[in-house]
Amino acid sequence: MPKRLSITFWATTFVIVVCASLVAIDGWRSWNARVQRLVDMERVTSNLARAMAQQADDTIKAADTSLTDIVERLETDGYGDAAVARLHRLMVEQAVNLPQLSGLFAYDETGRWLVNSRPEAQQPLLNNADREYFIYHQTHAGRGPHIGVPVRSRSTGQWIIPVSRRLNHADGRFGGVALATIDVDYFHRFYQSFDIGRHGAVALFSNDGVMLLRRPFNPDAVGASVRKSPVYLHYLAHNSGSDFFRSGQDGQLRFNSYLPLQHYPLFVTAALSKDEMLAEWRRDTWLHTLGVLLLALLLGLFGKRLVDQIRLRVRAEAELLQTRDALERLNSTLERQAMQDGLTGLANRRQLDVTLGNEFSRAMRHGEPLAFVMIDVDYFKQYNDRYGHGAGDDCLRALSTLIRTLTPKRPGDVTARYGGEELAVLLPHTDVDGAHAVAERIRAAIEALAMPHSGSPLGVVTVSAGVATIVPQRGVHLEGMLVAAADKALYAAKSAGRNRVCVAAEAALHS
Repeated sequence: MPKRLSITFWATTFVIVVCASLVAIDGWRSWNARVQRLVDMERVTSNLARAMAQQADDTIKAADTSLTDIVERLETDGYGDAAVARLHRLMVEQAVNLPQLSGLFAYDETGRWLVNSRPEAQQPLLNNADREYFIYHQTHAGRGPHIGVPVRSRSTGQWIIPVSRRLNHADGRFGGVALATIDVDYFHRFYQSFDIGRHGAVALFSNDGVMLLRRPFNPDAVGASVRKSPVYLHYLAHNSGSDFFRSGQDGQLRFNSYLPLQHYPLFVTAALSKDEMLAEWRRDTWLHTLGVLLLALLLGLFGKRLVDQIRLRVRAEAELLQTRDALERLNSTLERQAMQDGLTGLANRRQLDVTLGNEFSRAMRHGEPLAFVMIDVDYFKQYNDRYGHGAGDDCLRALSTLIRTLTPKRPGDVTARYGGEELAVLLPHTDVDGAHAVAERIRAAIEALAMPHSGSPLGVVTVSAGVATIVPQRGVHLEGMLVAAADKALYAAKSAGRNRVCVAAEAALHS
């Protein structure tokens, strides 16, 4: 008869197996945590790069917009004293309104200062014909913007990034340069807001492989070539991406994310030190390893208690999950009720306002028409007075059901109760003819119901509707203009005798 193994053996075997499993699981968890940490590093650096690229693009775009205006005025109005004086006032105002600008300047074909954004009218007798940007435009006929290497300003002594455009005479000959200087400190302050650790780095490069700016800032590195650096070679090959690179500046191994600017021949990099990013993971791994060893030592003493605690915890988590699911269902029901009109079943004013804001923004981005139809029941007060408010509610429900069946069911289309007896229909991607057709179809269908209304001269329930359509433009239109225009058109329909559809005049959309 085989000898039965003792309970000690089984207990020892159990402890060894459990401890080995704990160590293996902890090792697997630690490795996955390391992988996740690197994934988080990629996400963080990518987000930093996107923020830097957007900030640089917006900053240069604002400066370039001012340059375009200066070029147009000089080439149109000429270099006369009156024209230059007007331009000087404009440049002073623009320099005040754009905090990133160190200054705005214009030079003639010899490099002599014509006018700048200094408040004093008298301009200094300086010549910038030797500057890189001046020579560039002198030798290149292109009219696009040129972004030069950062230099120290001759007027302020500060580090600046020059953004310039060529001026032409009427016959196409070189007529000078319009220049906007961006204060490097503006970028410094923005880059300083990022938490990149002690050994992280962020930088701005030209597509030609020239360093424009870097944090940490090193004046000797400004204008240096990075054409042989790994990050630049990867940028040439992939345009955007992320990878580990060892810096040629300080030898640090960093995880770099690089991204081009949308409108200008520049790209940015955001890099975090690999050692710094994994330092927390290393501490966490050591703590977990020590915890596992301690747990293995105490397993024999506290095993049963641990199992009981796990059982209680699972039960508590299950109860919490059930409670959470019940709350989510309740929240979903409350949210649906909060966005729906209780009487008509249509969307309520809150949902209409939210959808109108979203669709207005989408129409503005894509340059598409957005239509709004305001509908009002004719002589509804008289209907309530004659038939009672209960019958008035039934009337509104019947009309709402009919309108809902007659309106499109596309994403973004909303039929809502605007308030009282006023109903509204929001129609994205719809021009004025399409919106008028929908409104007329609704009006005719309601009239065809022949719902008796002795308080109306027509003898039946009818509606009036106002239609407004807009292709919103940023800085010109607000969403409230569309609603106001439709409301004016509705008022015009009522003033014209009711039971009709009126379209808002174009002027109503600009008031």
